[in-house]
Amino acid sequence: MSHRTSAGQLTHIDAAGHARMVDVSGKDVTARSACASGRVLLSAEAVAALRAGNVPKGDALAVARIAGIAGAKRTPDLIPLCHPIGLHAVSVEAAVTDRGVDITATARTADRTGVEMEALTAVAVASLALIDMVKAIDPAATITDVRVEWKQGGKTGPWTRP
Repeated sequence: MSHRTSAGQLTHIDAAGHARMVDVSGKDVTARSACASGRVLLSAEAVAALRAGNVPKGDALAVARIAGIAGAKRTPDLIPLCHPIGLHAVSVEAAVTDRGVDITATARTADRTGVEMEALTAVAVASLALIDMVKAIDPAATITDVRVEWKQGGKTGPWTRP
């Protein structure tokens, strides 16, 4: 996928070198989806509390899932050059592992631009919410490996992380 025009210019930079929002009005509306993932590395004590349902603030995984969905919906408010699009579905999964929590988000739309940023934002916000829920147990919790796993739809078609 190229981020340059046919004249070789960067798509997010105008002739004066200033950042701009790309004009997608001429693009076709197509079904698009993307999946992103990330991890929150936690202490054994925090993992045990999550597994036992003993997190002092309550159901940390439920809060993380809802926060991720809310975050995806607010992506254009957080990422300056991101287009506001109609999100048709967002799912956020949080799975406790021996090292912490793996978070996966899938976003879907029928629009003129993709939903990779919405999926990434969902993972990032879910991770932040999880840390907020467990910080009393593990102040050293760490977010890592936030990345797009796959996307499909639009002119460039499907892409999967190698």
